[in-house]
Amino acid sequence: MSWYCDEAPGHPVHGPYHDAEYGFPETDEACLFERLCLEIFQAGLSWEIVLNKRAGIALAFDAFDVDTVAAYREPDVARLLADARIIRNRRKVAAVIDNAARVREVRASHGGFASWIDAHHPRGLDDWVKLFRSTFAFTGAEIVREFLLSIGYLADAHRPDCPVFARIADLNPPWMRSRLGGG
Repeated sequence: MSWYCDEAPGHPVHGPYHDAEYGFPETDEACLFERLCLEIFQAGLSWEIVLNKRAGIALAFDAFDVDTVAAYREPDVARLLADARIIRNRRKVAAVIDNAARVREVRASHGGFASWIDAHHPRGLDDWVKLFRSTFAFTGAEIVREFLLSIGYLADAHRPDCPVFARIADLNPPWMRSRLGGG
């Protein structure tokens, strides 16, 4: 994503995400769930739209608390579809709610979302996509790729000459610990 390392630094919307989150290892369940949801919301739209709506999306989806979102029912869907703070797409909203329930399932089977991801690492991108498609809703190849890049499971979130790359490398992200880094 070399263009991101060129364009994001100093940008009021992209800069903070590029510099402090994108590509950094992440294990917190709510953060992982948020990242997956944001990638789903981004499908067909610009990342800047998603970042601009991020705070509103977090408020509307109860800070991405998996148990709370998994308990949403039709009145919650109606509320969300009327909420201008989010990307109001019925399929994406339904996928977020469904995926909360699926995160609970992987929590039950693996002890948590992060543990589930770790249990399947390393693997190539095609295998990740197959796994996500068989486990979660609305998870195409680009969504899976960007999600895994964003949480440090695939290489190439940053170019080696990007100052952020060295900070991430110091954290020894999962992609650096495997030979399949690029997927």
